[in-house]
Amino acid sequence: MSDQRAPEIELLRAAYAAFNARDIDAALVLMTPDVVWPRAFKGGFVRGTEEVRAYWTEQWSEINPHVEPVSFYSEEGGRILVDVHQVVRDLAGSVLADEHVGHRFTFEHGLIHAMEVCPLPSPTPKS
Repeated sequence: MSDQRAPEIELLRAAYAAFNARDIDAALVLMTPDVVWPRAFKGGFVRGTEEVRAYWTEQWSEINPHVEPVSFYSEEGGRILVDVHQVVRDLAGSVLADEHVGHRFTFEHGLIHAMEVCPLPSPTPKS
């Protein structure tokens, strides 16, 4: 990953840390007001920071997800694909899912404008 993407990567690291800390306000300030966010747990998308707040509040009342960014990949159009290790537990602590997923981010004015859950690239030899 080139240094020119460092600001976006730091922004994403901060967003994941805020999400894992359940600090909604700290995460939302890293997003555009009209952010598009997947309802990965329910399906579809929410739009805007207040809809993201409502979705996360609902999600955290039902499950306990923890997401750790593992790798960052620059893509065309200024997007960044993140390989995320996701562990989802029920509220009693039982593991519901433990997997790697892809999160693709689009940026606007230095903030997160959209996120989508997507497949990870096939493993390729490191150059």
